[in-house]
Amino acid sequence: MAFNDDSFIREVNEELRSDQMKGVWRRFGRYIIVVAILIVVGTAGKVLYEYWDDTRSSSAGDQFLAAMKLADENKNDEALAALDKLEKEGHGAYPVLARMRAATVQAQKGDAGAAIAAFNEIGKDNGVPAAVRDAAKMRAGWLLIENGSYEQVSAAIEEMAVPGNAFRHSAREALGLAAYKAGNMAQARQWFQSIIDDAESPRPVANRAQMMLDLITASGKAPAAQG
Repeated sequence: MAFNDDSFIREVNEELRSDQMKGVWRRFGRYIIVVAILIVVGTAGKVLYEYWDDTRSSSAGDQFLAAMKLADENKNDEALAALDKLEKEGHGAYPVLARMRAATVQAQKGDAGAAIAAFNEIGKDNGVPAAVRDAAKMRAGWLLIENGSYEQVSAAIEEMAVPGNAFRHSAREALGLAAYKAGNMAQARQWFQSIIDDAESPRPVANRAQMMLDLITASGKAPAAQG
């Protein structure tokens, strides 16, 4: 039988690799097992955490919907209690949503002062996403139209009535209405005209602004200021 050098060398290499692996296993076997266990435990832990996180989010979502249902049924005190609990114990974005909804319920109850204070507090909280802070400021501004002065509305939202701000259309409309209510027709006209001049103004907002401009023009004089 002819001797095959290639086959012999391959068999020797395989034997050497086998011997090396046995040596490695004898020296490091326990560590390899520990590492393998850690990988398995880590993977299982990640899966369990994701399940726990999803479960908590789902539970918080259910609590939020239940609180909203209570508010829709005008069970305001019960809704506020549920939202307060969710704010303290909720997960993910739900604590912030609970704060926003609780302020809305305060307004729904007729306590505009408490609602404005709550929205202002959210608007100043740097731990809250910027978009939510701006939304809270806008809510406070709209409530202040009927429950405050033009100066208070301006202080709350005029910084958002600038080109490029996502809330500029609502801010300009609120400022225009606040100026109109205060009897400052020149200021009101300026704000409503800025809405008309902005090509990106939503049609319903632009239509309301045009209506207010027509009303100001037709009235010919400023109505008495209401505070």
